Amino acid sequence: MLDKGRISTLEWDGEFLYIIDQTKLPVELVIEKQTSIEQGFDSIKQLKVRGAPAIGVAAAYLLLIGIRSYIDKPKKEFLDILSKKADYLDSSRPTAVNLGYALKRMLSCSSKSSSETSAEIYKELEQEAIKIHKEDEFICKSIGEYGSTLLKDDMGVITHCNAGSLAVSGLGTALAPIYIAHDNGIKVRVFADETRPLLQGARLTAFELFNAGVDVTLICDNMAAFVMSKGLVDIAIVGCDRVAANGDTANKIGTMGLAILCKHFSIPLYIACPSTTFDFNTKTGEDIIIEEREASEVINFGERQTAPSDIKVRNPAFDVTPNDLIEGFITEHGIIHSPFDQNLKNIFYKK
Repeated sequence: MLDKGRISTLEWDGEFLYIIDQTKLPVELVIEKQTSIEQGFDSIKQLKVRGAPAIGVAAAYLLLIGIRSYIDKPKKEFLDILSKKADYLDSSRPTAVNLGYALKRMLSCSSKSSSETSAEIYKELEQEAIKIHKEDEFICKSIGEYGSTLLKDDMGVITHCNAGSLAVSGLGTALAPIYIAHDNGIKVRVFADETRPLLQGARLTAFELFNAGVDVTLICDNMAAFVMSKGLVDIAIVGCDRVAANGDTANKIGTMGLAILCKHFSIPLYIACPSTTFDFNTKTGEDIIIEEREASEVINFGERQTAPSDIKVRNPAFDVTPNDLIEGFITEHGIIHSPFDQNLKNIFYKK
């Protein structure tokens, strides 16, 4: 699962799903075999596999694992079980829209099937899951190519959380432009926010960029304003988990703060994401459900407790960046600028 210094976060062998356990990085590179849908549910919930696109791809394969033992059942019973298993997986994390997107595609594939046996439908579902996987790889490359046009030699780029090859099944979203630029000989300097409380920027982004030979500097989240004030940052690129119809964007907690800083220092902030992350059924950011995670993630820093056990804690996994703080969206269809409510529709309703 290592390719030219870049990491592939998941693989399907036709029977089981293999994922990199991202909770072990960067100290250990542990590849974990997913043998049941319940194990896969826990892997998504525990962030062993994470990143909106990767969660969607993983869910499609996990659904196959969950229904494989039922392929001898009558078609109607098999489809009922399929629907229940999809609902179960969809409940693992509420904010990332790609999870529901992939599962809906799998259900749509089964409902459109003219096959008479459950075994035949299963084969069609496997091909659909593989298609979702390959599409994600292609989309990441396209995002990287469009986004790389924004990067020039010696530019400083800041990013938050992890939206690289560990978060998808290809190059990544926010990191894809950096990888493409790097391959083309464009030297950029990346500042990676550590991203508290789970340190995805430190453990994952800094790890994979360093592993790929990219010039990366790790900073604490509260150092972003400092490096910006010194003129070291020219552009911010982050990923996301859901974009509302008006362009309001949910991404890892701390992104809104970064966007406010970018506005103050006149640094353009771009969101890199596939079209599957746009949710036109969600009108604004106010309508996005924000996942609240366990207090233990905040009370502890790594394996050490750093706050009283019974302290009151808030631990939202995401915040919503208002659309007026966003310069543009880097998608597989190109770079989309404001007014977002109109331009997003113009792009995606034509596709």
